[in-house]
Formats: sequence, structure tokens, C-alpha cells
Amino acid sequence: MDIATLRKDHADHWMKACAIRALAMDAVQAANSGHPGMPMGMADVATVLFEKHLKFDASAPRWADRDRFILSAGHGSMLIYALLYLTGYEDMTLDQVKNFRQWGAITAGHPEYGHVAGVETTTGPLGQGISNAVGFAMAEESLRARFGKKVVDHYTWVIAGDGCLMEGISHEAIGLAGMQKLSKLIVLWDNNDISIDGKISMSDVTDQRARFAAAGWKVLSCDGHDPVDIDRAMGAAKGSDRPVLIDCKTHIGFGSPKKQDTAGAHGSPLGPDEIKVTKEIYGWPHGAFEIPADILKAWRAIGARGQTARADWDGRLNSLSATRKAEFERQMSGGAPKRLAATIRALKKQNSDLAPKVATRKASEMVLEVVNPVMPETIGGSADLTGSNNTKTGDLGIFNPDNRKGRYVHFGIREHGMAAAMNGMALHGGVRPYGGTFLCFTDYARGAMRLSALMGVPSVYVMTHDSIGLGEDGPTHQPVEHLAICRATPNTWTFRPADLIETAEAWELALTAEKTPSVLALSRQNLPTVRTKHTGKNLTAQGGYVLREAEGKRRAILMATGSEVEIALKARDLLQAEGIGTRVVSMPCMELFAEQDEAYRKRILPAGPVRVAVEAAVRQPWDRFLLGERGREAKSAFVGMDSFGASAPAERLYAEFGITAEAVAERVKSLL
Repeated sequence: MDIATLRKDHADHWMKACAIRALAMDAVQAANSGHPGMPMGMADVATVLFEKHLKFDASAPRWADRDRFILSAGHGSMLIYALLYLTGYEDMTLDQVKNFRQWGAITAGHPEYGHVAGVETTTGPLGQGISNAVGFAMAEESLRARFGKKVVDHYTWVIAGDGCLMEGISHEAIGLAGMQKLSKLIVLWDNNDISIDGKISMSDVTDQRARFAAAGWKVLSCDGHDPVDIDRAMGAAKGSDRPVLIDCKTHIGFGSPKKQDTAGAHGSPLGPDEIKVTKEIYGWPHGAFEIPADILKAWRAIGARGQTARADWDGRLNSLSATRKAEFERQMSGGAPKRLAATIRALKKQNSDLAPKVATRKASEMVLEVVNPVMPETIGGSADLTGSNNTKTGDLGIFNPDNRKGRYVHFGIREHGMAAAMNGMALHGGVRPYGGTFLCFTDYARGAMRLSALMGVPSVYVMTHDSIGLGEDGPTHQPVEHLAICRATPNTWTFRPADLIETAEAWELALTAEKTPSVLALSRQNLPTVRTKHTGKNLTAQGGYVLREAEGKRRAILMATGSEVEIALKARDLLQAEGIGTRVVSMPCMELFAEQDEAYRKRILPAGPVRVAVEAAVRQPWDRFLLGERGREAKSAFVGMDSFGASAPAERLYAEFGITAEAVAERVKSLL
């Protein structure tokens, strides 16, 4: 569809779409930074979507049954900012658009969740948005099965670009979506054949339509500039029994004489002269950021179009019983059920008495066995390691196309896709997702885990086989630097519990977190119960605490996590036998300990005694507590790893790498 025909045959549509294009060009030019070409190319698709298909109400951005719109191609952020302003989202003012990419504005370079009403997820790292969308669609299916179509019945729409589809995570995501037959998921592919370097053919020859079809998707196509054809394809997509890809053939920088269909329209301003000429071609005789009143009125009517549907939905929600309505609202809000705290306390008390010797991965399963029945919103899973991660409990059932009430997902060998889908579930609301793999494979999930932290999404990562203690699988599977990487990530809680009691406390914190993801680093090998005296208080919430006090004058402090707490306790016994008073501090979560006030930290780590940290991982994160917090280099040491591991039974590995009670005791004595 050429511009002359669009202006002649679809004048109303054309002017509404031009409002998007003009705002994108003007904002990028004012910022002297950004990506104008994608919004210019996808303006027709977005206009048809918002005007005719998307279920939303601009006055109620958090309406639970709204369609979700995800701009996976987040570099084209001015597309969504323009749409939000034009349709009347309260916080997206014209001043915010004018301050695109500037300090303090909500119009960040890439859309950020929590900054802007109407932005469902943070996008920009390509492939994440389309992968989050799989989680959104899974959450919708789960909630619809639990609460019925009366209150949950909506679509997830995604605009994805060539870059999103080239990223490896997209392969994981579309495979999972196809297997799950997520019929409420519709991806609009901005097929403009351009990336930053130039033509897509320079780097890729994939037949994307065949690829999606092979993954079980329905594949449609349309002229991405013909509103009638776009409308036809979207209508057909909504009748599918599978996820749908709509191949929208577009021109990047549509209408720009010099930059259309070139990389020049991708990531830089068009320039004042080119904008002037392009607006003349559009028939848009208006100044920068100027939207004619009649066009803005038409867009605001689109933004209000869903008010009737929302009012009807309110009525249906209110027709539920008071108990069922309250439960729906609780789950959507993310609040934990009141029974959770009592359930965790009862488990702790029982096992403080029984003192089982179990791997913390098994302890995690024992926690989930009592938690999952009282939290119907949990959806668990594993990246093909169910029997190793111990993430499945007997009451869950399998989530698949035949059983949407199931709550366990076989994610397959898709660590990155799993993590991104978990983020999507949590962002959708009504679901508390957790997923497992080996701690070493946080490397494969890292991009999505980072976005959990950046967005403030409380996804729970169950990462088992947390050290050289996994044994014979060897250094390819033995994490040594991964705890440090997780701890280095802002707004992330990294828990490495020492026993079942600390594991239960870590789960309680993870499941009640509002804006922080959690990593549970869990052992393969059995560990004794070190907390045999019951306390209702969640000591793990303090991050670190005194597990065993020194007898006599305190001369040494041993700090440890996870499987090495047992070693620290044995080292204490050796030292105490020689009259060396030794305190043992369990440090299940460094981040939470760092958040405690100075007075508490000083009580736990006072100046004076020598300090030794013990962990079967690299030293890096321990220096804060060895050299800082009143510590001294001359009076501190670390017993752990400074290399990769090896293949052998766990006991031999600990001995060979010198992570033993005897070695710890000797280090203490050498410092005294």
C-alpha cells in the first residue's frame, strides 16, 4: 500500500497513524537520540490494533482482564509512548513525550515496567518481550481455568522485530508456546528486513514463517500498511486454536525519502530537513509535537472504547461470591495467603525436633509440599531437571493444553526461555512462578534473571547442585563464580541455606517478596539440620546470625553458607577443644544482612576476633565482611575455591580443594 493510496482511500486511518509517526520523529529529533524508523513503519499496524482489536481502557491501566500489549522491539519505544499519550493514559503527558530519553522523564530510551502505566514489561534486550509474552499467555490460561471466562478472557499481543526473532531466546519461547498451544498469544512481526548493520540478509537467511509453523504456530500475513488487510489478519488470528504469527510486511522509516528501507532510519534522528519533507509527503502541515484537536479527539475516543467492556467485567467480578472475589483480588495483587506464615512455622518446628539429614534441594521439595496446597497461585517448573531440582509436588498436576488447571510446567531444556516466561507470569499477575535448573546454568538464564531484578519482579529461581558438592559431573556443572554473579546483581536475594529450617525461611521470604527476585542455591548432597532449637522468628530474614556462640573468650568468627556451615561447626569444635573461643555465623543471604542496621551487624561481626569465611565458591563477595565491617586483612582469611572444580566424588573434592574443618581450624590458628 503506497502513501498516496492510503491518503486517498483511508484518510481517517492515515491521519491517526501519522500522529504516531510525527510524534516519533519529533521526539527522537528533540532528544537527538532514538529509533524513529520502527514506529514510522509499524504505525498502521498499531493504529488498527488499538482502534479495532485491543481490549483496554486508558483510564484503568491495571484492569485485570485487559488485553496485554507488549512492545518486544523496545528500541521503537516512541511507538508505545505515542500510543499511550494519544489514547489518554494519565501519566503520559505531552511534556513527557517532549522529554523523551531525558533525566527524570518516564519516557526512557527503552520502555520500563513500573515507570509508565501501559508498559507491561521492560523491553529493549531483544527477544525478552516475546519470551515474556509466553508467560503472560500461560498466566491467562491458568487464571481462566481457575476463575472462569467470566473474569479472565483476554489476549496477549506482541510487536516483535527481526532482531527479536534472531535472538536465541526466541527459539526457546516459540517452541514452548507452540507446544502449549497458547491460542490467546498473537505476535505481530515487523518484517522490515533491516537491522542496525543493514539488510537482514547480511546476517540471516531464516525462513521465519516456516520456523514458526514448524513450532506449531498458525502463520498469517498482511500488508503492514494496508489497514483493511491488517484488520483481516488480526480478526483471523483471534479465531485460532494455536498461537499466531502475523507477518506484517512494512517499510522502516515509511515515507522518508532518504531513509526509508535503510539502516539510517533505525537508530538515529532523521534530521530537521528530512522530517520537514517527510511530513509534507504525509500531508501533515503541523509543527513539532502538534497534534490537531480532531485527531487527538479521535484517539481519545479509542482510549475510552473499552470503558463499557470494563464496566461489564466489573459486574461479572462482583457477581462472584465474596470469598471467591477476595481470593481473585488477593492473587492478582501478589499478596501471600494468611496461612503461609503459620504453615512455614509448623514445618520448622516439626523438623527442628526431627533434625533430618537431607539435601537442601530435598528440603526445598519438603517446603513446597506444604506451601503449594495453601498457595493455589504457585506455578512451578524445571528446565528438564524435575527429578534433580525437586520442584514438582504431588498436588500440582501438569500444565498443558489438556489441563490448564495443572500447575507444573515442563519447560524443556530452555533455561533462558523459562526465566523469561516466569517474568511474564509474575508481571501478568495472579501467578507466583518458580523454576529450576542447576546453579551453573544461571549463565543460560542470566538475561532474564537480570530483568527480574531490574523490573522488580519476584520470580523465584530454584538453583540446585550449588557447588563442587555435586561431584562426578565435573567442572562443567560445578558452579564456582555463580554465587558471586548473583550477589553482584542489584535487587536480588541470593539464598544459600544450610538446612531445611533455613530453606523454609528462604522460601517464606521469596514467596512474600513484592519487588525482589530470589535465587535459592541448593545442595545435591545431604546436610544435617543445624538449627535444632525452634524459633518462630525468621532468622534468615536478617541475612546472617549467630548460629553457635563462642565458649570462653571469643577469639575467632567463622562465617559460612549452605553445605559449608557444617564444616564451620566442625572447625569450631576443633578450635574450642584447644581453648580457642569460636563463634559461627550462618550467612544465608548476604544482601539481607547488608540491609540490617549498623548496630545489628556490629553485634554479629564485632571488631577484634579473627575472621574466616568458608564457602565452596570464589572469594569475591566475602571481602565486604572479611576486610570491611570492622575486619582487617591481616586478621582474615577465606577457605574456598580459586579455580574450577574437577570430576570426583564430593568428599574427595572437598579434601583435594582444602575445604575441610581441619583446614579452617588451621587458618584460624595461623591468624591468631
